[in-house]
Amino acid sequence: MDSRDWGTFLLPYEQAVEELKVKFKTMRSELKKIEEYAPIEFVTGRVKKISSILDKAKRLNVPMENLETGIEDIAGIRIMCQFVEDIRRVAEYIRKRKDLTVLYEKDYITNYKESGYRSFHMIVEYPVQTSLGQKNVLAEIQIRTLAMNFWATIEHSLNYKYRQMLPEEMRVRLKKTAEAVFILDNEMSSIRQEILDAQKSFEDDSNIVSSVLGAIHRLYFFHMVSEAIAAQERFNELWEARDMEGMKALLTEVKAMIHRSKTNAEESANEE
Repeated sequence: MDSRDWGTFLLPYEQAVEELKVKFKTMRSELKKIEEYAPIEFVTGRVKKISSILDKAKRLNVPMENLETGIEDIAGIRIMCQFVEDIRRVAEYIRKRKDLTVLYEKDYITNYKESGYRSFHMIVEYPVQTSLGQKNVLAEIQIRTLAMNFWATIEHSLNYKYRQMLPEEMRVRLKKTAEAVFILDNEMSSIRQEILDAQKSFEDDSNIVSSVLGAIHRLYFFHMVSEAIAAQERFNELWEARDMEGMKALLTEVKAMIHRSKTNAEESANEE
C-alpha cells in the first residue's frame, strides 16, 4: 500500500479546483454583462477521492509514483450549459485562456461512448502557486448540457453500485435514456431563441421591479413620505395586474420626483 501523505499530495489539486471554479464563474458573469446571455449555466468542481484514485490507477496499470501524470482527472471541473451549441463556445473560450494550457480534448458528443455517455472533455495543465513554488497539475474540464449531466450522474452512481459490472438489462435501459437525452437536447436547440427570449423577458421584468422598489425606498430618504406611500400603492396595483409597461412609467415618475427633490435641495443650499 502506498505510504505517501495523501493530504499533502492532494493540496495542489484542491487549490486548482477552487481557483478554476472562481475563474469560470467570473467568465460567466463577464459574458452575461457583455452578451446578455452566458453559455455557462453553472460550474462545479471536485478532487477525486483517494479510493477512486487507487481504483483508477489499478484499472489503468498506473504505478503509484506516476499518479501525477497517469491520472488526469484528480482535479475535475464540470461546466454545465443549457444548449449543445454552447459547449463549443465554452471550449473555444477555454482554448484562448493564457492561464492554463490545453493538452488535448476528447469529444464524446460527436463520438459518444457505447454506453450512451455524451460530454466534451478537455485535459489542461494548470499552474498552482504553492509555498514551495509553482507546481503544474493536470485537471479535466467536462463541458456538457444539463440533460447530459443528469444522465451521467445517474450512470456514475449505478456503475459504482455494480462495481463497473452493470447488468445487461440496466445497460440497455441506460442507453435508451441516453437516446432520450439526445432527443431532448436537440428539441431544446430547435426552440433555443424562444427560450432565450423568454428568459431575457423574465430577467428584464425582475430588474424593473427591483428598480421601482429601490426608487420608492429612496423617496423616504428625501422625506417624501406621502409620495412614497402613493407610489407603493400604485406599485401594488400594477404588480397585481402584472402591468410591466405601467411599472416602467411608474419608475420614470418616481425618478423624476427624486430628481426634482435633489434639485430643490441643491438650490436651497446655494441660496443659504
